[in-house]
Amino acid sequence: MSWIYLDNNATTRLDPRVFEAMRPFLLDRYANPSSIHQFGQQVRHAVETAREQMAALLGLTARQIVFTSGGTEANDLAIRGALAARPTKRHFVTTPIEHDSILRLTAELKREGYRVTQVPVDNLGRLDPGAFGAALDDDTALASVMHANNETGVILPIEQLGEIAAARGVPLHVDATQTVGKLPLDLGALPVQLVTLAAHKFHGPKGVGALCVKHGVRLRSRLVGGHQERDLRAGTENVAGIVGMAKALQLAVDHLPEERGRVRELRDRLEARICERVPSARVLGHREHRLPNTTSIAFPYLEAEAILMLLSNHEVCASSGSACSSGSLEPSHVLTAMGIEEPWTHGAIRFSLSRFTTADEIDRTLAIVPQVIERLQTLGTPAPM
Repeated sequence: MSWIYLDNNATTRLDPRVFEAMRPFLLDRYANPSSIHQFGQQVRHAVETAREQMAALLGLTARQIVFTSGGTEANDLAIRGALAARPTKRHFVTTPIEHDSILRLTAELKREGYRVTQVPVDNLGRLDPGAFGAALDDDTALASVMHANNETGVILPIEQLGEIAAARGVPLHVDATQTVGKLPLDLGALPVQLVTLAAHKFHGPKGVGALCVKHGVRLRSRLVGGHQERDLRAGTENVAGIVGMAKALQLAVDHLPEERGRVRELRDRLEARICERVPSARVLGHREHRLPNTTSIAFPYLEAEAILMLLSNHEVCASSGSACSSGSLEPSHVLTAMGIEEPWTHGAIRFSLSRFTTADEIDRTLAIVPQVIERLQTLGTPAPM
């Protein structure tokens, strides 16, 4: 038996076609793209071609793509860079359900004297645009809101939020690491100024991402040194990663109908059958406005860690939430922000599928999950109170 991998919101399998696109830049085409000799300039051409390809797929211009080491760095550059460029404004608006890379940065901003407003979500994970607009004021330097939540998959109304922020003259940063490659996106048409993406979320390599910076946005560099990325991100580019990211994005766009069709059907079957066979199970988050590959299912009075360990013993990979906060015995900050009661938050499991997920894997999972839950219920393992 092979592993059943249902943790694709944490990271995805590298598409073999992406690896083949990267291979020459790992072996033969290894020159520094900043070198002026022809060998180096050939590699530079590959970087710029990848930039142009990604821009076209995202509805942007090539100059709006800034390559980074991943989503966390892109988030940091967006927020720190934008705040540094507007030093007279000291108010930052976000939500309590963001990824840890933003939540922990938010805590730092508070310690530095910034006034931070976290716009709440309801018990389905939805954000009220009116509440968002009410949080903005004349001192607001930046707002940052994720496009879709990594734990529940709930999609936030980014277009509405962008229009509201634009009317107030506030730049909006969007963490789109969970939606690029899963939803059709025309970033050029969205009224947002900064967008984060990470290659490993759509079957590209780890260690590479991008920040999309709209024209006219003021941003101050976080890494100084060389003049790479228009002086916004110093350091020799990860050429193989960049080429792989462009290839992965092209493949993701090509596979979008499958992501929204076959993968959604597999997700829905997994979700429905688990709830049929485990009557106490509850699906968390909005059932319609969410990613097609994601479900968060809670099993009351059980511990997620125990569920995951037993699933892993059966070679099933799932998650209790964000991979960056795994190992914590504290209930999910996302579910807590949604007002989910504690008996449910401790036993919440996220299953996230991909285009490589098969019907046979879902059938095998459906045979395993009810057995695992029944065993734990029989043992009586209450969640810590």
